[in-house]
Amino acid sequence: DQVSRGAALTEGSIQPKRLLAVRDVLSVETYLLGEVQKVYRSQGVEIGDKHIEVMVRQMIRKVRVMDPGDTDLLMGTLMDINDFTDANKDVLISGGVPATGRPVLMGITKASLETNSFLSAASFQETTRVLTDAAIRGKKDHLLGLKENVIIGKIIPAGTGMARYRNLEPQAINEEEYLNPPVEEEGNEETNLVVEAQVEINE
Repeated sequence: DQVSRGAALTEGSIQPKRLLAVRDVLSVETYLLGEVQKVYRSQGVEIGDKHIEVMVRQMIRKVRVMDPGDTDLLMGTLMDINDFTDANKDVLISGGVPATGRPVLMGITKASLETNSFLSAASFQETTRVLTDAAIRGKKDHLLGLKENVIIGKIIPAGTGMARYRNLEPQAINEEEYLNPPVEEEGNEETNLVVEAQVEINE
């Protein structure tokens, strides 16, 4: 038998942070998903994987910069993985050395407080500390998420509330044609070409 890195040799739970240190992100996400589902299924509750996957993704969306390379990032900075990827893209386009980082696994509370929106973070926990820190740092909330838009009473950026759908103008349609669309008759392609040719000649 062969033993792979991160494999459980004894009974009991595996510490996700230690698993992340020796395995990849996908292995940690799969393990967390399985452990949460194990609790629900033991109680006879069926829940879709996607709901748990959304939370797990938020827990592991941060990266700690280990080597800034040719980017403007600072070593040891904890940042969103999307911002980290964008910074590396700009450097790679110019032919520079990209930064290297290590994914960081955070708990639910920590992940909620580390969001880019201070309004969203303040609505969760530690409201005074979050708002004080935002005021000292002069933070700006660009209102890109759902929670912050709900807090201030704006339309959420989802469905018809998305920017690309706001300028659409409704148009009246024929209800009968909508419910009973015309059926195109399937015919021989050669016959159709001949008919089209005859029409052009007659014209």
